[in-house]
Formats: sequence, C-alpha cells, structure tokens
Amino acid sequence: MQETGKIWMNGKLVPFKDAKVHVLTHALHYSTSIFEGIRCYDTPKGSAIFRLPEHMDRFFKSAKLYSMKMQFSKQQVTDAIIETVKASGLKECYIRPLAYYGYGTMGLTPVQNKVDVSIACWEWKMGESKAGKFSGAKCKVSSWIKIDSRSQPMQAKAASNYANAALARMEALDNGYDEAIMLNSSGKVAEGSAENIFVVKDDVIQTPPLSAGGLEGITRDSVIQIIEENGGFVIERDLERDDLYSADEIFMTGTAAEVKSVIQVDKVKIGNGKMGHVTKVLQKSFLDVALGTDERFLPWLTFI
Repeated sequence: MQETGKIWMNGKLVPFKDAKVHVLTHALHYSTSIFEGIRCYDTPKGSAIFRLPEHMDRFFKSAKLYSMKMQFSKQQVTDAIIETVKASGLKECYIRPLAYYGYGTMGLTPVQNKVDVSIACWEWKMGESKAGKFSGAKCKVSSWIKIDSRSQPMQAKAASNYANAALARMEALDNGYDEAIMLNSSGKVAEGSAENIFVVKDDVIQTPPLSAGGLEGITRDSVIQIIEENGGFVIERDLERDDLYSADEIFMTGTAAEVKSVIQVDKVKIGNGKMGHVTKVLQKSFLDVALGTDERFLPWLTFI
C-alpha cells in the first residue's frame, strides 16, 4: 500500500507510519471492532464521497449493536472523513473508518476500554474485483456456512463477521476461482464473501432478502433504487443453489466491487458464459450515478 497523506486517529491527523496501536489492543485479540468501506470518486464536478450519510448511519448502527460508547458524534466522524480525504491529496480513493475497543483491560469483556476511532484512505486499485468488472468472475459455492443472527448481529459491519468471509474467499482462491458464494444454515443463498448477489432469470432481477444473512449493502440499495427509478423492479426472495446454476445472469454489488458480473458458479457456466446485458447496463448506470452524470441521484454525492 502506498502511504499517502495522513490517518485520522481519535481527533488528530498523524503520518501513516505513526498510526499505530498497542499489541494488547482488545480488538486485535477478540475482533471487537466495526468499520465501513466508502468510495470517493473523481467526478467532472470535483471529488465526491458516495452516500456518506448512509455509511455513517450504518457505522453508528454497528457500534450500537456492539454496545460501543462512541467518543465522537456522527457529525464529527463525517467531518473527519472529509478532512482525511482532503489531507490525502487524492482525487479518488477508498475510505476506511474503524471503531474498536482499544488498549486497557484484557479479557473477554471489552466495555471498560475506550472505543478508539481511526480513518484512513488510500488510492483505489481494482484488485480482486477486476475479473468481475470486465471478463466476469468465476465463483465457488463455499463449504463454509454463512454465520447468522443467532450467532452475532449480521447487520453490523463487524470485523468478526469477516473472519467467516475470509475463510470462504481463501477457499475459493485456493480452488482456482475468483470469489465465493456463501449459503446460510438453511442452504439458501446469502451473499458473496464481500458482496451482495443478484440473479437475473427471464429478465426478472432477484436478490436474497436480508433475512438470508447478507449485509444491508449500500451499493445493493443503490442498485435497487436505480433499477426502480429506471422503471424496473427487483424481487427479494430466498434463492437456492439451483437458482444460481439456472440463472441467465448473475451479478454482485459492493463498495469495492460496484457492479460485477459472475459468469461461472462451480463448474456451471452462467448464461452464455459472458457478461449479460442487464449487468452491462447496470454497470454503466451505477458509474453514471457515482460520477454525478445522472443528476437524479446527485444528492447521494458529498462534494469535498
């Protein structure tokens, strides 16, 4: 990672190399942290952060679900994100706010420790989402079951949830695939390792309900709203593995992935094995929104 600008830590901007935590930080041992992934786009009207208020709402919802007493308000963290992006000098970047139980008392109970907050941003590189954006991703249905709300709050974007996702992603990569698709304990489709999932069959777009175990994705919501604004609709229903294999198209959505195509699930080719028309249209529509060229959605952009 290229060290650019500074990292905001508990109210102060510090150099990248000095943004450190103690080895006995509670979150490092017990995964007691929550975070967000946010994008800043270089638009024709200047740099703009995509759906910043919605990301902040989810950030503080996650904190509440983990009983975190935040020392900064939602407005203070919002202002700090803008300050950190400006300090980076980057016109386009990925932004990572993080709240975590810090150094203090060790042991399973974290509430005596202060909740620290940091914000970092870095130059965005397509990386793992490249295949899905162009040629189409090949996905493996994971042998790891998606954890659910009987185990921990699934609508919190918490680090602990992503240990489950990381196992699925690594398994997929080890087996020659680009990404994993995770099923819940009932065998229904939940989501990808870091993305929500949509299936297109006979021109009908379908996606699992949040009750299936997927995160309430902001890109997921954005794409649904874009589809509806353009006169279409999305059906939320439980999806089986069979629905993946028989789909005409599959695409995934996420802050990093935006809208990416899936052309293979396990050994089954999806549709004609190429990115489908619906996915192509949505890729362009989403980018138009993110770059501010679709004026209907300009309120989603926070210009800095």
